[in-house]
Amino acid sequence: MNSQTACCSTKPVSIQFDLPKKETNALPIIVIGAGPVGMAAAAHLAKAGEKFLVLEAGPTIGHQILQWGHVRLFSPWQYNIDKAARELLERSGWEAPADEELPTGTELVEQYLVKLGALPAIKPSIRLNTRVLGISRKGQDKMKTAGRGNLPFVLYIEENGETAKHIEAKAIIDATGTWGQPNSLSASGISSKNEQKLQQHMYYGIPDIQGKDRDRFTGKKVAVVGGGHSAINTILELADLPDLKITWILRKNNVEDAYGGEAKDALQARGELGSRIHQLVDSGQVEVFTPYRIYDVSQTEETLMLEGEWKEESHSIEGLDEVIVNTGSQPDFSFLREVRIRIDPATESVEALAPLIDHNFHSCGTVRPHGERELRQPEKNFYIVGIKSYGRAPTFLMATGYEQVRSVVAYLTGDFDGAQNVELELPETGVCSVKLSSNGTQVIPASSSSCC
Repeated sequence: MNSQTACCSTKPVSIQFDLPKKETNALPIIVIGAGPVGMAAAAHLAKAGEKFLVLEAGPTIGHQILQWGHVRLFSPWQYNIDKAARELLERSGWEAPADEELPTGTELVEQYLVKLGALPAIKPSIRLNTRVLGISRKGQDKMKTAGRGNLPFVLYIEENGETAKHIEAKAIIDATGTWGQPNSLSASGISSKNEQKLQQHMYYGIPDIQGKDRDRFTGKKVAVVGGGHSAINTILELADLPDLKITWILRKNNVEDAYGGEAKDALQARGELGSRIHQLVDSGQVEVFTPYRIYDVSQTEETLMLEGEWKEESHSIEGLDEVIVNTGSQPDFSFLREVRIRIDPATESVEALAPLIDHNFHSCGTVRPHGERELRQPEKNFYIVGIKSYGRAPTFLMATGYEQVRSVVAYLTGDFDGAQNVELELPETGVCSVKLSSNGTQVIPASSSSCC
């Protein structure tokens, strides 16, 4: 993680934005999304004394995280708290959780994000139940170029379910994440009509199997689709239910590719996930189909049938009561149609990040530090940060997003040296597409697939 804190600059912000001084001082920097990275941006902006607003579509800070609040993170608190946020919280008398403890999603929200949002320096700038419908430059569509960078942004927003008004900003930080836009279970990535029709028998995400969703899966034959940590978490939870048959469907060439570093993983809890699922598969409690590519899903009487290709031959998996889809998620660019952005066509990440985060060559801990320079878009003073900046790549860690926004805020507030000096200390992972050989060295398979 970065050893620096955000710097407050005395340089006139108007120099950087090329806007009239009066307008620059009057308009806020707007952060979209009140998740961990969006709230970290708020902390850095508050520390810099900058005027800002945080727009959150949900009814509470950390709304998206609460959708999987029952899940325990594999990264301890020391990697989950932004440094500027910690500093502001500790000034208020907040006692940080123990660095080595592993929070659940709900604990992350309740013990950290909500308390951060309640600080006097941040609370007045939070707007909940506020969804951004579109963004443009004032008085110009995407085609207009002359003087574009000198104009403020206009955000068209919906408040409490009703289209309300538009607000202006001198800069925008998009930290909306990817949750809520799940990938299809199909190997093609395109949801068929059957998949859409049968969604009452499918769960996209990580169900609360030990809580409110327990009865839904007990005594059923359940297929879990996906090869990442979400799928592994789901299977481990299902394994504790009685009278259950679990089928695990992956596109990886070998199931061993999903186990990651196990004991070699620097994040102990993540390594333990790999070891536990390894043991579960070896015991025969989980039926594995890999490599399996799903083409479609259909309903036969009261059960589901997956149609696809297993080991390059046509094969159907029948008699399923439920299908849990853990194939990852993707960013939403629909409200950015009038904003000039540069997105990698394969990963859907910020274009400059694509070669840095390619899961064929990088795990979560081997991505080199990056900040404002790499995140810079053709649209001046507009940034996509956090997991959304990674697009569909599964190698994001919160600490990476914290350093991103520290750098971006430094740049927007005139600390250009601080913006370019990016540093990040992350645990080496041995997960995702990076395997470990028997002697502990990394092996990067050229044909490896994504974590999901």
